[in-house]
Amino acid sequence: MVGQAAKQSIVIFGAGDIAELADVYFTEDSAFEVAAFAVDAAFKSGDTFRGRPLVEFESVEQSYPADRFRFFVALSYVRLNALRTEKVAAARAKGYELVSYVSSRATIFSDFEIGENCFILEDNTIQPFARVGNNVTLWSGNHIGHHSVIEDDVFVASHVVVSGGVRIGRASFVGVNVTIRDHVTVGERCVLGAGALVLEDQPDLAVVAPRGTERAKVPSTRLRGI
Repeated sequence: MVGQAAKQSIVIFGAGDIAELADVYFTEDSAFEVAAFAVDAAFKSGDTFRGRPLVEFESVEQSYPADRFRFFVALSYVRLNALRTEKVAAARAKGYELVSYVSSRATIFSDFEIGENCFILEDNTIQPFARVGNNVTLWSGNHIGHHSVIEDDVFVASHVVVSGGVRIGRASFVGVNVTIRDHVTVGERCVLGAGALVLEDQPDLAVVAPRGTERAKVPSTRLRGI
């Protein structure tokens, strides 16, 4: 854990599950400390969140000016990441510098350059020559192969295998346990559903959604040996 004296103050946009998680990750494993949370006025239901001030985003710069505080937008893949992207742009328009989080338990190499407002959790392996854009979420346990490119505004769920030389287009969503073969290009705003095996290029707006495992017709009470 980084010493408290080295920490810089940030404001987190959001007051939901991902904001709550971001608070823990930034507090316990980063060079930043969370000073406050911000949400749109229409969604503000109290004055505090996790024991810290909760303020209206519309006027956040009055209490937490951009020359003293940095910003992180902690939102999910709602509307194919569009809401998160919009709030990043709005924070930037207010003059804030957007920060990123990279877990100390992620495997990265010296050539890796992190974009703004990225959220890279534990057990991610990002191989040499791979590139990750701005506003990208890599949930825990993913493999990002060498020379692959993840463009801006992408959300990658857990335990995804991205082989070497892959490109994932802007604003796409990649579900749990997806596997993408080497040198495949996934277009912009694609949805790769949980467990998908992607062996060929996908055009913009493609949806790859494999069926779930079929439920057996017999109840568990009729299974022998269990």
